Amino acid sequence: MNPITLFFVVTLLLAGALAGQFVNPLLAAPFVLAAALVALSLKMANVWQRFVVLRAGNFLGVKGPGLFFIFPILDNVAQVIDQRIQTTAFNAEQALTKDTVPVNVDAIIFWRVHDAEKAALEITDFRQAIDRVAQTSLREMIGASMLSALLAERKVADAQLRDEIAKKTEHWGVSVSSVEIRDVAIPVALQDAMSRQAQAEREKQARVILGSAEAEVAAKFVEAAETYGENPMAFQLRAMNIIYETTKERGATILIPTAMVDSMNPNTALTLALANKAPSAAAPVAAPTPPRRPAKT
Repeated sequence: MNPITLFFVVTLLLAGALAGQFVNPLLAAPFVLAAALVALSLKMANVWQRFVVLRAGNFLGVKGPGLFFIFPILDNVAQVIDQRIQTTAFNAEQALTKDTVPVNVDAIIFWRVHDAEKAALEITDFRQAIDRVAQTSLREMIGASMLSALLAERKVADAQLRDEIAKKTEHWGVSVSSVEIRDVAIPVALQDAMSRQAQAEREKQARVILGSAEAEVAAKFVEAAETYGENPMAFQLRAMNIIYETTKERGATILIPTAMVDSMNPNTALTLALANKAPSAAAPVAAPTPPRRPAKT
């Protein structure tokens, strides 16, 4: 009983009690009868509720929202429909994909009743029917999809599943707003195999990148060799620069083959490197002190 109906019923009962006590006991009966009629006939539907009313077994109409009256005994509320968005979780266990891989899929559907008359008259229990249709459609979608597509194209699978469920529930006055696949679980052995495959793909990509880098470096070396071959002076300058770079660090010992030094002729660079390592100035040497002669007495 809603608060408004309860208020009127209590008011009538109190009025009947006061009238029977202070005026005439027979006056209490009409107030009690009126309270019973108000309790049976005055109904209130919230803004999200729809009351499906039958009169003598025939469909009378959908009432709500707000206050409305029905005839007691003749009319009855067959069902109260909630038109807010509802959520239903469903799953498919050990469902085989198109490439015969068993998967466990968990999903959730968002739906609402847009036609209370159809939801009450066309089907016995639309909530249970939505759950069954969602599970069946999910298994059909899994059976028609490859595992790779099911894992990678989650949004496409959601849209396909939503359209399929919406076609089946439209005749019941139920509209499906969205379907979301929450999780796709695959066997552990297959997870290990896919992990090894991903590692192999990454290793292959790394080797391809390394090979491309080696090819670019080799091409640059060939280009440099052609330049040095056409200009011997540039080759000698490069050799001297290499020797200078290797000998400028103090405390380093460099071993260079004599044949390589002779072919490069880096005498000037080697001389400069040795000069940089030598002390900048020699320390002055003190002159010897002549011996002192003994004094004459």
